[in-house]
Amino acid sequence: MDDWTPRTKAIAAGRPHGPGEPLNTPLVATSTYQAGGDFVYARGDGTPTWLALEEAVGALEGGYATAFASGVATLSAVLDLLPVGSRVVVPTFSYAVTRGVLAHAQKLGKLAVTELEPTDTDAWVAEAATADLVWLESPTNPTLDVMAIETIAAAARGRVVVDNTFATPLQQRPLELGADVVVHSATKAIGGHSDLLLGITVAKDPAVAEELKGARTRVGSTPGALEAWLALRGLRTMPVRLAEQSKTAALLAGRLAGHPAVHRVRYPGFGMMVAFELADAETADAFCAAVRLIRSATSLGGVESLVERRAWLAGEERVPPGLIRFSVGLEDPEDLWQDLRFALPE
Repeated sequence: MDDWTPRTKAIAAGRPHGPGEPLNTPLVATSTYQAGGDFVYARGDGTPTWLALEEAVGALEGGYATAFASGVATLSAVLDLLPVGSRVVVPTFSYAVTRGVLAHAQKLGKLAVTELEPTDTDAWVAEAATADLVWLESPTNPTLDVMAIETIAAAARGRVVVDNTFATPLQQRPLELGADVVVHSATKAIGGHSDLLLGITVAKDPAVAEELKGARTRVGSTPGALEAWLALRGLRTMPVRLAEQSKTAALLAGRLAGHPAVHRVRYPGFGMMVAFELADAETADAFCAAVRLIRSATSLGGVESLVERRAWLAGEERVPPGLIRFSVGLEDPEDLWQDLRFALPE
């Protein structure tokens, strides 16, 4: 399997083997097991469904995967491994819920949190040398800044965690760049259909993976069987979905950059996510209300295109008020462009 391409791994990893076995891992809905086997209770031992998902995502990222009930649960598990008083460094522009959880922990006196501009690599290198946990996100949500993962990881004294939700393991493999743990909101591109909540950690070291599994068991943040099955099914098509979404995103980013109403386009050159800035909050809200094919909703990574003015959310006050986060779906690019043109002011 190691010599397979990521596209092949996404389709082939985590499948049953042997004569008479089902082609696809079935949805196994059970909470407990009959005595005498290797499995006792699903909360700690898992189910065949989510173990198959972990095998597949682990193969893609090149590590040892653990599935959780949500993306936020992966953050909670990582923090559960830190002693009280640990210092965490996080980007100023990153997922608002991540920063919210860290701010709450700091308010309770459990952690000390330092926020840094994502692209100030020198500051990150300096802080990484003393921090207990370096939390990176690249590209960042929602500003799509690309961080110098390899440089920062090389300077880190403590554990380095990378939120790889936007890039996915098909476009970036942080463990190969020096990260210790990768986290995903599998709700997004991995699931790909906006119909589940699920998170995944992938650790470079199997011992760290066992620690994360222990944290999952302690707080009871295990995934549901249906959600794991849906995520595994979604993973099978992620390579072809992401390839088409990325191609469309690049096309639309270029066209948006030439539109007179668009003040700035943020696109890192890969991936399904585009951010662009309109004149102000009022203009951006009117745009989100005017789209017809594209839906105005939170979340991202699904087959349908979504837009959202991110600054309306709590914790996103530093985001430019007219910034639109655009998750590019699988609709025809020309239909999407016509919808954008219709909704944008003249």
